[in-house]
Amino acid sequence: MLAYRINDFNVPPVLEEIASPPPSAKEVKVRIRACGLNFADLLLQKGTYQDTPPPPFTPGLELAGEVMECGSQVQGLTPGDRVAVFAGQGGLAQEGVFDATRVVTIPDSMSFEDAAALLIAYGTSHVALDHCARLQPGETLLVTGAAGGVGLTAVEIGKLMGARVIAHARGAGKLQVAKAAGADHLIDDAADLRAEVKSLGGADVVYDAVGGDVWKAAFRATNPGGRLLPIGFASGEVPQIPANHLLVKNLTVIGFYIGGYLKSHPEVMQRSFATLMEWHSSGRISPHISHVLPLAQVAEGMELLRSRASTGKVVITP
Repeated sequence: MLAYRINDFNVPPVLEEIASPPPSAKEVKVRIRACGLNFADLLLQKGTYQDTPPPPFTPGLELAGEVMECGSQVQGLTPGDRVAVFAGQGGLAQEGVFDATRVVTIPDSMSFEDAAALLIAYGTSHVALDHCARLQPGETLLVTGAAGGVGLTAVEIGKLMGARVIAHARGAGKLQVAKAAGADHLIDDAADLRAEVKSLGGADVVYDAVGGDVWKAAFRATNPGGRLLPIGFASGEVPQIPANHLLVKNLTVIGFYIGGYLKSHPEVMQRSFATLMEWHSSGRISPHISHVLPLAQVAEGMELLRSRASTGKVVITP
């Protein structure tokens, strides 16, 4: 089978033929139809992601396809089932074997591309805003990097939860994408983020996918008693958080990493995935996919993420 392989962190990944492994007793083998790219895939290439395995390996955190074969101890899944997988790695290939606990069935009405774009982006935003930050109807949610794959889902889910949503993004085109997702107010990256948010009454919850100076401005624009979620660091700068300011303003900073939550709180993730599938079936959410590319163009897809040129998800179809 063909796979996009990281053989050395100092050498660019390559497409190459590798053997298709059989599933172990608790694994399923999947014919991969679509794989959603994430910023973590870029970090995996450099060996800087928190769950980076030793090379050689195949990146690709989330995917969708059809079950080909089930291990002897797998229950509830059969060959032919349409599934999505929060794999952690292995999605950028034509086939793969994955732990059955990471596999969820998808309805016939959901395309493989939508399924591959849903688990991480929507799962991150739903659990972060609902379970962690306890976002309430009528509160003000600030989403930075609001036109990215994860940011857009935060805008969409924030509106579904009844919040007033402020979207921050770079350029008029990306801001219009955020507006179409439900944003009530738009702030361009070139503007004074702190001043603009304060003029709108401040933020009760901050969902920050950028870090760096954007985090600093959002932090200063958070209302007393607010909650902040450092979701990602697309700027390349991990913010340092002044504890004395947390104390004075009664702020809460909530760490949330979906991969770790899947291991430590699997029941929370399963409830979230079930809710998201229901929302998709009823038309309440629809993944925004800006690019669908074949496996031969996966390097181009990675560059779209690296340059922040995509709006929404980039999906690869092996």
